[in-house]
Amino acid sequence: MASKTASRSSAQDDTWVSGCGAGAGAGGCGHEARKRLPDGLENNNTDRLPELAADLIRRRASVIVTPFGTAAALIAKTATATIPIVFMTSADPVQEGLVASFNRPGGNVTGLSILSVELGAKRLGLLHELVPKTLRIAAFINPNSSIAKPLIREAQAGASNIGWQLDIVHASTIGDIDIAFASLGQKRVDAVFVSSDQFFTSRRVQFAILATHYRLPAIYSYRAFAEVGGLMSYGPSLPDQYRQLGVYTGRILKGEKPAELPVQAPTKFELVINLGTSKTLGLTIPPGVLAITDEVIE
Repeated sequence: MASKTASRSSAQDDTWVSGCGAGAGAGGCGHEARKRLPDGLENNNTDRLPELAADLIRRRASVIVTPFGTAAALIAKTATATIPIVFMTSADPVQEGLVASFNRPGGNVTGLSILSVELGAKRLGLLHELVPKTLRIAAFINPNSSIAKPLIREAQAGASNIGWQLDIVHASTIGDIDIAFASLGQKRVDAVFVSSDQFFTSRRVQFAILATHYRLPAIYSYRAFAEVGGLMSYGPSLPDQYRQLGVYTGRILKGEKPAELPVQAPTKFELVINLGTSKTLGLTIPPGVLAITDEVIE
């Protein structure tokens, strides 16, 4: 699972399994939690998802769990109206047609929404606290994402409130990311905002290396970026989210209906700073930022 074309990295997979197992203790998830549908977005390829969904249905899965994106959840919902589906998505599940409402999902689908769009302004504010003299930033957006437009609007509003000039950078391939970073110097960009996106998460090492190489402070959505050398991240605790997926899976296996389980939003958020990267970039972390940091990676 560690190859570049895998549907998710082994680290993500291990975290999901451990988080789901921990949460399932409250609901008896067991091995059934492993009947899940990969998102297939590491290379933005969702072609095999219908085949994978059909295979799970033929195997009479008790529950289908889609912890890595919206595409898999939508395809699973199209494939079956009877097998319960538990999703985790960065999109608005009502707007995407996954559920009827947050409180009463209806049908055979429920899960978690991780507020990717809504946290954009908060992330920009944290980046501003770290590098207050910044004048121009670049926001990386995957144009293939179902939430690309709302992510752009949120980034534009957040940058405007701070007084920053904003360049929107579209990237949906490995090559796009390389080319974009190479061009940022010519645009006199001072810092980088990487929006929440499964493909971007799968390329987190590439982002961290390039941002450091071009000496650009950057903020990301999840701690996995900071763990591989990204400067800072702010977002939901993914192990906590995976744990909730396990709890919901277990409750469904015990007889509860997805239609009656409200879509959950994150309750635990974490700010993580990589101190080694900050030193490499010649940055001093302000005391006010350190005071609210959940973890400093040495």
